[in-house]
Parts: sequence; structure tokens; C-alpha cells
Amino acid sequence: MSEQQQSLQIFAPAKVNLFLQVTGKRADGYHALDSLITFADVGDVITIGPMEGFAFNIEGPYAGSFGAREKVATPDSKNLVVKAVWTLARMVNRSPSFSITLGKNIPLGAGLGGGSADAAAVLWGLCRYWNIAPEMDILQDLMMQLGADVPVCFESQTRFIAGAGEKLSAPLELPEIYAVIINPGQPCATKTVFQNFAGTFSVPADRPSSFQDQETLFDYLKTTRNDLLPAALKVVPQIQNCLNQLENSDGCAVARMSGSGSSCFGLYKSEKEAEAACTSIKDTNPDWWVRSTILGQIERY
Repeated sequence: MSEQQQSLQIFAPAKVNLFLQVTGKRADGYHALDSLITFADVGDVITIGPMEGFAFNIEGPYAGSFGAREKVATPDSKNLVVKAVWTLARMVNRSPSFSITLGKNIPLGAGLGGGSADAAAVLWGLCRYWNIAPEMDILQDLMMQLGADVPVCFESQTRFIAGAGEKLSAPLELPEIYAVIINPGQPCATKTVFQNFAGTFSVPADRPSSFQDQETLFDYLKTTRNDLLPAALKVVPQIQNCLNQLENSDGCAVARMSGSGSSCFGLYKSEKEAEAACTSIKDTNPDWWVRSTILGQIERY
């Protein structure tokens, strides 16, 4: 696609850690993780449009959550989307001649991928906008520079991950999963959560090559956990209330915190059960961000 031709809109789906276990501490300071990651049909939207020079805009319900240094379009921006643009431009010797608009629909500091998903969506879009092969080694290096979650968010396919997030399994097919994702409106900083982590390390979970049906998946997930929950509760105690609301909802098979928090999710057998739980929790907690969703492989655009 030529950058003079047309605009390109890319969906940046919310990332959900169906489980997340900490298996050790690496020499580089990162924790070694074991997780099963999938994606929701709710998320942010990136729009790339042709123009002279480069401009960056944020809109949507959470646009006001960004600081001044995260809104600028200059190379020293603190926003991962802008960092991704300038770093890739330098690597491929191109000048950004387009505008990027980030439609921010997902709360910040929510354990749902956030900036990593947005940065991955921008890189995915620029590969098409600039006709770059997405398999380029420099692209893989760039994604890890931006954040450990960026590689798995790039293709938004269900995968097991290991290492700091850079070791990805082959994509998995999941049975159709209905879910409710809730966020109490309080951000949970990943760095602080890992600093608070004081648990013992887990043994990596078994890795089935597939899950035949919902029941098989739910039974498997019940043998796993999110090791970061105690550390996250020190930052946002309200996470426990989120879990209680989900666990007490009719039909909830599994309730868990996603990533480093503060969002939690519940899994249900039917769309009707998920939507009923979504409505009930939203009515009880009108200030929370509450969404009913389907989890699995997501189309970018």
C-alpha cells in the first residue's frame, strides 16, 4: 500500500492473560513468565492517514488519561505508538509522512496490553503502509525494545509465551469463549507490581497443543493461576472486589486477573450468561469499565 493512496485503520485488541505464572528471575533483571495469552474483540483503534510531515492525535474516552509528554509527535515522546513510528522510520530509512490517530477505548494501566497493543498495531499498519516484510529481523528486535508484550500483540493470535514474553508458541485454536472484562477505574503500574512480587516461583504449566471444547479449556485453566495477584492487590485492593463480582455472577466458570492488573475477566459458556453478568456488574458498579466480549483470534482490519 502506498502512503499516498489512502488511510488505513487497524484494530488493537485488548490482550488477556488467561493465566500468568512467574517461573524465575533472569540475569537481565526481567522475570521469566509462563502465560497463555488471547485477545478480545474490544480494543483501541489506530488510523494512519497521508499528510505532509508527521502528526499524532489521541481521541476517545481515555484520551484525557495521557500526560503531555505522551501526546507529542516528536522522537522524544513517551508514547509507545510514537516511539514505534520514529524507531522503525530510522531503521528503514524512511520519513514519516502521515498522521496517526489513536482511538483510546481501553483504560490505561489495565493489564490488557494497552500501549504494547497500540504499538504493535502501528507496526503492523506501517508494514503495509511502507511495504515492509513483517518477518524482518530488525522488526522483531524493535518490538522487544518497545516492550515484552509487543511481539505477541503483533499478530494477536492465541499463544503460550515464555521468557520475558519474547518466546512464543505456535498459534492455538480456542473454542468459542464468552467473557466479561471489568476494570475498577484505577491503574496498576506493571513495574510496581513486579517490584511487589515476593512469591515463590512456579513450575511452568503443561502446554496442550489444542483444547477440544470449553470444558477442557476451563478445567485446564483451573489448574493455573495469576502469580501477580497478591502483588497487584497491594497497589489496587479493589481488584479483589472485581474478582468477587465475577465469581458470584451466574454461569462464571473461571474468574481471574489479567496481566499485572487492574482488569479482571470472567469466562462463561454462553453469550447470554456473559451479557447478563455484564449488565448486572455494570448496574452495580456504574463507575467501572465493564465489557462483554468474545475471546480468540481477531482480525486486524
